[in-house]
This record gives sequence, C-alpha cells and structure tokens, in this order.
Amino acid sequence: MQRTQEAIQKHLAAIHSPLYEIGVFFPAASAGADSKMLLRTWDESTIFKSVAWLRAKNAEGAAIYVRPKGEHPYSLVDDLSADTVRRMGKEGFTPAIVVETSPGNFQAWLNHGEVLDRRTSTETARALAERFGGDPGAADWRHFGRLAGFTNRKSAYAGPGGLFPFVRIVEFEPGVYPKASEFVAEIRSAKAEPGEESRIASASTRRGTRSIDDFRADPRYGGDGNRIDLAYALYALSHGETDEAVAAAIRKRDLSKKGSDARQAAYVARTIEKARSQAGSGLRR
Repeated sequence: MQRTQEAIQKHLAAIHSPLYEIGVFFPAASAGADSKMLLRTWDESTIFKSVAWLRAKNAEGAAIYVRPKGEHPYSLVDDLSADTVRRMGKEGFTPAIVVETSPGNFQAWLNHGEVLDRRTSTETARALAERFGGDPGAADWRHFGRLAGFTNRKSAYAGPGGLFPFVRIVEFEPGVYPKASEFVAEIRSAKAEPGEESRIASASTRRGTRSIDDFRADPRYGGDGNRIDLAYALYALSHGETDEAVAAAIRKRDLSKKGSDARQAAYVARTIEKARSQAGSGLRR
C-alpha cells in the first residue's frame, strides 16, 4: 500500500492539476461482451483516500488510468521504447515523467509550461507522436495514461503464478522540457485554419465523385482517420449520399479503438452530424 501511494504521489506531482479524472477500465470478459469504464473526478486527497478501492478493482482485472481534468499543459506520448525516451531527452524534449506500462514499453508525459486549448493540445500530441514514433491513436488532448503503482492486467503480461507487472516510474524530472516554447510556437503557426476539412471536401467535390479510400490516400490528411471520416462525410452528404451509406463507408476502417460497438456507432453518428452542421442545414437526412 505504501509503495502504491508513493508512486501515485510522484506521478501526480509530475502532471499536477487541481482535479484529476481516474478511469477504472474493465475490458470485455468475452467475445461479444462490452467493456466497462468507471470514471471518477477527484482531487489528490480523494485519490489517496481511495487507494484501497482502486487496488481492489485492479485485483479484479481493471486497468487504472489517470489524466488531468479539463484543459492542461501536458501531452502524453504512448508506446515508446527505451531508446526513443533517451532520444527525446537528447533533442530537448525531456519528459516530466516516464512510466513503464509493461516490460520495455513506456508512456511519457511532457509539460509545455502553459495550458493549451483543446485543439492546440491535440495537434501538439499528434506532432509529438509522429516525431517520436508514438501511438497516433493515443495522441489527443485528453488521453488517459496508466497510473503508476498498479499492475497491468493484460493477459499477455501474466507471469508465473498469475503475477502481472507493475506500472512503474522510471524517470522523474517534473518541469517544462527545454524545447517547449519553440515547439508549441511551431505547432500554432502550422495549425490548420478552422473549416479546413470543409474547404478540402469542397475542392474534392469540384473534381468529381470520390470514394472514402480516395480521401484516405490524400496526403493532406496525414493519415488522420478522424479528419478523413469528417471530410468524406461532408463530401458524400453534399453528393446526396444517405446517412446509412456514409456510416457504412466510415466503418470500413477498424474503429475498435473507439471502444464498444455502441461507442463506435456513437462516433459515426457524431461525425455525420458534425459534417451536416459544417455544411449547413441544406443537406438532407
């Protein structure tokens, strides 16, 4: 218990926030079953009061996650190697904290020194993931990271006797990384103007009928699945496609990272509604 509390205290010191969101995630127990996320918004003292409960849920098979509540000054870069973490430091991107989530696999939190708005925060996380080979699916303004002091209960990591590896802190240098102001300024200057997807989709309309695969091959989207889905939805709806046809096209890619089937369906519906909103109310439903 004491070691868990010490790890949590250190982790929270590196991503300091008035409030935190704690995610207690139970993966689907079997094929066809739904996963479950228990979400709590707590301050630091409440987290420490709840350690016993969190440990019990972890022992039941839950993953324990953390992120600052609301907009914040941090970016999470996921799925890194030890060599990449060393390279980050050499290039002026020293993480505030590095957490080993499974043997040889790391998550790094970087402190930009200023609270970033959601769009800038997401663009910054994506740029960091691209630069250092992190997981692009984890690159957004509010992604969860594993909380140190608990075990990674994925079955692939089960050891002798059913033991699982602890999520542990391997580097701790709280503070702003040296290249922060320069890097964030670059992101802001390169950031796309609002409505870019609408303009690209309009240009695509003038060139003739295109499939969603054409959008996925378009280098202007940089392989960003969410932007591609939105741009295609704008284009397809303006060409008279039905919601059902657009949804089927979007679902051609693997949406499993969105969560359960219900969450995937909700994502598709939101994308279509956002496309309709950006294009105006003239598009038929």
